[in-house]
Amino acid sequence: MSAGPRPRRGRSPLRLRRRAVPWERQRPTWREARPAVIAAALERALARPSGNWYVLGASTDLRAARPLSGTVAGVEVVVWRDARGRPVGGPGACPHLGAPLADSPVRCGTLVCHWHGLALDGAPFAGWEPLPVHDDGVLVWVRLDGVGQEAPTPAPLVPARPPGATALTSVWRGAGTCEPEDVIANRLDPWHGAWFHPYSFVDLTVLEAPGETPHADGGGEGHGAGEDDRFVVDVSFRLTGRLVVPVRAEFTAPGPRTVVMRIADGEGAGSVVESHATPLGPDGSGRPRTAVVEAVLATSDRPGFPLVRRLAPALRPLMRAAAGRLWRDDLAYAERRGYLRARGRFPG
Repeated sequence: MSAGPRPRRGRSPLRLRRRAVPWERQRPTWREARPAVIAAALERALARPSGNWYVLGASTDLRAARPLSGTVAGVEVVVWRDARGRPVGGPGACPHLGAPLADSPVRCGTLVCHWHGLALDGAPFAGWEPLPVHDDGVLVWVRLDGVGQEAPTPAPLVPARPPGATALTSVWRGAGTCEPEDVIANRLDPWHGAWFHPYSFVDLTVLEAPGETPHADGGGEGHGAGEDDRFVVDVSFRLTGRLVVPVRAEFTAPGPRTVVMRIADGEGAGSVVESHATPLGPDGSGRPRTAVVEAVLATSDRPGFPLVRRLAPALRPLMRAAAGRLWRDDLAYAERRGYLRARGRFPG
């Protein structure tokens, strides 16, 4: 069943479902969720260039006195703001005796090693070489040419977003035992939404899928890459019981480790959810680990939305909690896929 008419400006975005369909009686989607369609969309996504850029974390985590750190594909990295507020970064080990720079403070734009006081201002020093860093205002990216081994680009491919001044933004981060491709494959399967997340989604219908519509080539480069290789979905966000918010959403994969969901019609049209998968490296047992960094940029043309934005400090924890609930399930989905794939038992 389609989500139905889109709410117009000035009308309430809420809808009361005519009847509540029990979970087990909703329309099955397994025939439509063909493994070959999902696998082909994943293959095209993985083939798109990334310029060797990886999402490290949220811009808000890059504070004046503390660095932002992490491991990308087994490489320790650390990022901080220099004296002019610019993001700088490099390897996460001190060039003196290997201290973890993640635990060191920033003083006046200089990262001061807490073991012996060696100071780094972001310039090369004693074999410590800086890495390209990009802060897009929402997320912090680091470029690792030795990991990506692609042709590097000056900046990452940042998806089109609503203007930051008019958006309510939240970033959630989690990690699972899987590869980035398992996370991306999960996001390129919209058919599982109402079955696997009934607490959030109902009445889901996939209207278009790559290979089944005129938008099947997925070609192109730059900011438009992958935008025609899309899934279009009518779905209702469940609030309570029969009370829902119907929208039309588009899913695209502009890069090998990113899937973007954009509200195309309905309440919050133009809002974006970016799901980024960053490889962390193997755990103590040699199993692959992947971080998911999800950025939500919500927008609305309703007169009351500026007030909502002013309540951002109170709303962000709720937004992160909602993202965490969904990803608790989706990471389990991705981990299961990775487990089966590693054993040659994944269908398709």
